[in-house]
This record gives sequence, C-alpha cells and structure tokens, in this order.
Amino acid sequence: MGSATTNPGSTPFRPMPAQVDLPALEHEVLARWQERDVFARSLTATADGPLWTFYEGPPTANGKPGTHHVEARVFKDLFPRFKTMQGFHVPRRAGWDCHGLPVELEVEKRLGFKRGKQEIEDYGVAEFNARCRESVQEHVGEFSRLTERMGYWVDLEAAYWTMNPRYVESVWWSLKQVYEAGLLVQDHRVTPYCPRCGTGLSDHEVAQGYYEVSDPSVYVRFPVTDGPLAELGAALLVWTTTPWTLVSNTAVAVHPDVEYVAVRVPVPDGGVEVLVVAEPLLTKVFAEVPVEVLARMSGRELEHTHYTRPFDIVDIPGAHYVGVADYVTVEDGTGLVHQSPAFGADDLAVARRYGLPVVNPVQPDGHFTEGLRLVGGMFFKAADPFVVDDLRERGLLLRSETYVHSYPHCWRCDTPLIYYALPSWFIRTTAVKQRLLEENERTDWHPPSIKNGRYGDWLTNNVDWALSRNRYWGTPLPIWRCDDDHLTCVGSLAELSSYAGRDLADLDPHRPYVDEVTFGCPANGCVLVATRVPEVIDCWYDAGSMPFAQWGYPHLPGSVEEFERAYPAQFIAEALDQTRGWFYTLMAIGTLVFDRSSYETVLCLGLILAEDGRRMSKHLGNILDPFSLFERHGADALRWYMLCGGNPWAARRIGHALLDEVVRKVLLTYWNTSAFLVLYANANGWTPGDPAPDIADRPLLDRWALSELHRVVLEVDAALEDFDPTRAGRALTQLIDDLSNWYVRRSRRRFWDGDVAALATLHECLEVLTRLMAPFVPFVTEEVHERLVRDVWNDMPDSVHLRAWPKVDGALVDVELAKQMALVRRVV
Repeated sequence: MGSATTNPGSTPFRPMPAQVDLPALEHEVLARWQERDVFARSLTATADGPLWTFYEGPPTANGKPGTHHVEARVFKDLFPRFKTMQGFHVPRRAGWDCHGLPVELEVEKRLGFKRGKQEIEDYGVAEFNARCRESVQEHVGEFSRLTERMGYWVDLEAAYWTMNPRYVESVWWSLKQVYEAGLLVQDHRVTPYCPRCGTGLSDHEVAQGYYEVSDPSVYVRFPVTDGPLAELGAALLVWTTTPWTLVSNTAVAVHPDVEYVAVRVPVPDGGVEVLVVAEPLLTKVFAEVPVEVLARMSGRELEHTHYTRPFDIVDIPGAHYVGVADYVTVEDGTGLVHQSPAFGADDLAVARRYGLPVVNPVQPDGHFTEGLRLVGGMFFKAADPFVVDDLRERGLLLRSETYVHSYPHCWRCDTPLIYYALPSWFIRTTAVKQRLLEENERTDWHPPSIKNGRYGDWLTNNVDWALSRNRYWGTPLPIWRCDDDHLTCVGSLAELSSYAGRDLADLDPHRPYVDEVTFGCPANGCVLVATRVPEVIDCWYDAGSMPFAQWGYPHLPGSVEEFERAYPAQFIAEALDQTRGWFYTLMAIGTLVFDRSSYETVLCLGLILAEDGRRMSKHLGNILDPFSLFERHGADALRWYMLCGGNPWAARRIGHALLDEVVRKVLLTYWNTSAFLVLYANANGWTPGDPAPDIADRPLLDRWALSELHRVVLEVDAALEDFDPTRAGRALTQLIDDLSNWYVRRSRRRFWDGDVAALATLHECLEVLTRLMAPFVPFVTEEVHERLVRDVWNDMPDSVHLRAWPKVDGALVDVELAKQMALVRRVV
C-alpha cells in the first residue's frame, strides 16, 4: 500500500469516539470533499479510462423535493461510483426539466387563477411564461441542496436546462427529422383531454393518473322504429357507464358476427316488453327473470335498423341507426354499444365509416353548452345523476347499478379526463412499433419481469403519440402554415432566420416571441404568409430528447462528437412510474431519430411509500422531509435503506424505526469495529506497516476472516455487475456482523495482548470492507478511510472514492474452512 508514517512516541491512529454523531460527521465530510475537490478529481483521474455512460433523468423542480426523490438518486450514485472505482470514466451531468403543465399549474395557483387559459391570456402570455421561468429556477436550489447533502455526485454547474434556447433548437431538429420521415402529422382524433388544463394528454401521461371511481352503470331502452323488430315493439337494450354521453347519442354499434336475440321479458307492472341483446349475454342481463326468445339475427342483419334516441337536447341530423363494428365485445353489458363520436375513438371511427355527424355539446372547459335543457352549464361528470333520473322518469331506464372501475384523471391536477374530439399533432409511433419491440428485447431490464410485462405490454398496445398541447410554457411546435395549408417544419433558429430574412439567433424560442415570426410560404408558387401553429409540445418529449439535446446537437460545435461518444447510455434508473414516462420517451425518440434506443440497462425502482402505506405526494400531505431524515439519522442510513432494505423493485414503506435499525445494525457496528481496532492498535503501538506473519502462518480464525472477506469481495462485485445492490448489501451486512460478533469477540484476548496477526487481519478486513461499502455509504466510509488508511500511509489517495475497487484473491477463499466455521458457530 505504501509506507506508514508515525512519529516516535505517538499513537498510530487518531482515536475514534465510541459514540459518533453520524449527521455531524457527514457535514464534516461534505466540507472535506469540497475543500479537496474530490468529485472533480475522480473524473480527472479516470479520464483515460473506458467510457461508461449514465443519463440523469431531469426532475421538474416545481416544488420542494421529498424523500421519494432520494430513491432514484441513490441508485444513480451507487453504480457510477462503483464503475469509477473500477477505472471507468463516468461523466455525470445534472439536468432540469423546465417545461410543461406542472410548472404552469404552480404559477396559476400562485396567481390565484381559477378559470384556466382565459385568465392566462388576459394576464399576458409573455408575463405568464416569465413567471413560469422564475418558478422553475426558484426550486432548483432546493433540489441542488438535496443532491449535495445526500452525497449524490453529479455535475450541477454544467446542468442542462430543457428551456435553454440551444436545447429547444435541438428538440426542433429532432422533430424535423420525424416530420421529414412522414411520422409527424395532424389529425382530428378523440384524445384524452383535461378540461381544467385545456389540453390533450398523451397515452403515457394518462397511464400515470388512474383512480378507482364509482360510476352509474345504466341499461337503457332505445325503441326500434322500423323493420320486423318495430312490429314486435322491440327496443334495443344499450349499456353504458357514461350516461352523460347519451345526450349526444348518434348511433348504436353491434358486432357483425355475434348473434342477437329479441326476447320477451316481464316488467314490474305485470306486463311484458321486448328487448334486443347479444345472445351470449342473455343470462347475465336477465339473470333473475324468465325470458322468451322471439327472434334471432346476426349483428350484420341489424345494420341500419333505426331507433328513437334517448334525448333530443341537441340536433343530430341523419343519424340514429345501428352500425357494425368489430371492436364490440360480449364480455360486459348487452353487446349493443351506444355511440357518441365526439367522446370515443372507436365511436369516431364508426361515425366516419358511416358518414355520421360528430356533434359535441361539451365546451373545452368540460361543461355542457349553456342553455341546453337538463344539462346546460353542468360539468360533464356532474350531469350523470340528472341524465339517469330523466331516463327513469320517461320509462327508458331498465335499471341502474354502481360500477367501480379505474378512470383516468389528469396526472397533475387530478381533474377527470374526457375523451374529446380535437385536432392534434401526432407522432406515428405505431409505424415503428416493431423496431421498438426489437429495441426492448435487447434492453437489460431490472427487474426482468418489466421487459415483457408492464413495459412490453405497453409497446405491444402502442398508440400514436399525441404530441401537441394547447398551452403556453413549453417547446413550441416548430411548424409554420400558410392559409393554403402548406406546412414548413423548422429545425433551428438559423433556418428560421433564413426564412424570415433577418437574424433570429438571439430569439427566445418560446411563446409569444416565436409566434410573432412570420415569413413568405416557401412552397413552390405560394405567395401567402406562413405563421406558426399555436401548439407547444408534450414536455415528456423534452425529457426524452436529453441524450442529444443536452449537447445542443447537432448545431453547437463539438456536439456531434459529444453525443456520438456517449450514446446510448449503459445505465439509467428511475422509479416505476417512469415506465410509461421517461423510459418510454427515451426509447421512442432514440428509435425514431437514431434507430437505436437511448439506453442499454434500466433499473425500474419500486415506489417509496409513507409509513401509512400510501404513496408519498403533496396532494396527500404525507411527504417526509428528506432533510429532517438526514439530520436525524444521516444520509448514509437513508441511502443504505433505499439500496439494501428489502426488494428495490417493489413498493417499500419508510419511517424512523427502519432507519434506526440501519444505523444500529450496519453503520454503528461497522464504526465500532473500526474504533475497536484503533483502540488496541494505539494501546500496543501497532501500525499497519509493522511486520506480520504470512497469512498461511496465522491462526485459523484469521484465515477464516480473510477467506470470508475475499468471498464477499467476489459476491459484492458480481452483485453490482448484475445491478443488484440488495444482494450486495446482504453480503456486506453479514460480513460486518461476522467481524464484530464473531471474529472480534473470539479474538479479544489477542487484541488486548497486541497480537500482530489479529491486528493486521482486522485492519485488512476493515480497509477492504471500507472500499466495498464506499459507493453505498460514502460518508462514514470516507471518515473511516481517513483514520485507518490516510492518516497512516503517506502516499495513499486522500479519499476512499479515489481508491481502486478491491480485487479478489481467490487463493484466500477457503470453502471447506467456511463450512467448518459455520458448523462451529451453530454449536456455539
């Protein structure tokens, strides 16, 4: 290792207190790291090593960080530290996600806005976006403080910001590549829409906001008006869980190949009625009443059968007959599906096939148009009981039940979403579905079940990405259009300057400034003026663009080389909720633009729950303050629990009792074992440089301790190579316990007597253990390294984090000895 430095008559080691204040120790270590510039030096020291790329997923700093923000950061710190100690060069650049609804909603709340977009426009888009920019910057300091306090080494000074003009330009460039490939299109589709926020959402956003709700499940009579069924006095029996959509009923869909039956059933007043249902659902719909089948027909035979609609509140001409659709199932309901084309993608497809009108009585704020009978001015979900009562009063309701199901809500404001017919811009991800599936197959997922489970299912059922947002604070969609519908997609400010005929290099590419840029349409023969379409883009596209946009690719000098050198990442990690968020957008954009996913290995971490078992959120008010935990237990305790406390792929609760156990069983046991060594080394004037017997000549207990040490080196190395810190943590915990509660206890008299072999053995075990633990608990290991190693070797690096990862000495691993010792311990 080097030559020991001791002064005659002095103690070799600084005394280690038996009682240690771990949070206070961590503050001392933080100051030492800053003074010695350890993180930067660790990067410089490995500059010539093989590159190992890690991407930092950009958090949205629109509020104070919580304990759940610590989890992914711990994993994102562990593996780069581990690879750095192995000699890899691991640049770590921080990033901030600046755009999107989360920021806008925070600013609206501060401004006291209640009515959404109209208030923003009255306030002024320029001023509103300026407030959004300020809001983002306001909380970055808190996130940076969290990052530093927990010992997460990432370059905050060179952080990328998704609102930076160069970043936005890079995003524009990528969108132009997608556009020129014919995969960025505008279409009129039914899109999940938040009436509070006034914009559509993509499917991966919708997936993050489902809640269990109770809705009315109604069976409604639609009297038939023509054909043989009318002669029987039959009514189509239609089932729906969205009664409010019956106001705009346009048609009824049936499956062409399903058999339907007209049945006579009794009614409560003693009479009978004739109803039409799918034959496979007959016994389910009429489980408790006798039925008589009067007629059978296929769905195809029902086509074009007319009926009386349930409401005549809005004008819907040329409609109200049966159409056929393959999407209709006989798993629930009656097999006859009510169609309201403005509020369902399948409904809209049927309407287009039959040339039916698309009538939408609900305004963009989610309320029915004022002045309508029964429902005018009501929020769409609030109209359900009024619609049901009216159907009952008019004798059209067969029965109403309560249906408990998952319903999508806005992932940021918790407003129920409405599936709403809107013109939107889409990326045709369905066109690259097979490539996405192929990229997923070559990806190393942890846990493996996510690959073909949650994530694989998501890709298999992939839908086009609804990209556009009718909002303000976001990357503007870089498409200009003239009145003849010629489109121009712009890939940079330089390109925009060439179209506009003036230098726009310093233009703020956000709204409203970019909206003011117009130019003559460049389409052949066109003399009209092109103006930018009003939409901004999904902020998840910003986040998924970070592999190239962080460098300003391809516009900034050196950006091409930087990107190509570091693409794709060897490793990324975030919590489970990013499966359909950042993980998806990274893979989708990488595959669309570069025909290669952005990452090779991904850790999908379970959610951190409060002690009451609920997910931590500002909405529930159960967030644990991470800084309070740091000052009570220490950051190392929280890190160790996150990494090694149970299955990291499953949801885990966190609380003070769990962290107290980590401190007691792991950190203090490790510290006290080190303090024990220092006490008796000093008492006997022993230094690590003193001659010691060859290992083969040492007592059996010494040989066993060193054998276990190197077995654990092998185990921890293999576990971390497999991205399994929990397995590594179990091995380290056992070694700490073995050294403290077996080796030291059985060897006390030898330490009292200053036995050189015992002192040398324990010192070697603790020195190697300290390096093994350093990526997990960087603070306490730094202090132990300072006292056991740095103080006594004059040529040793001044940080454990500048040391090399331990190498296994296979010759010291004695499997038979381990078995025999295990037997002895059982006897004892």
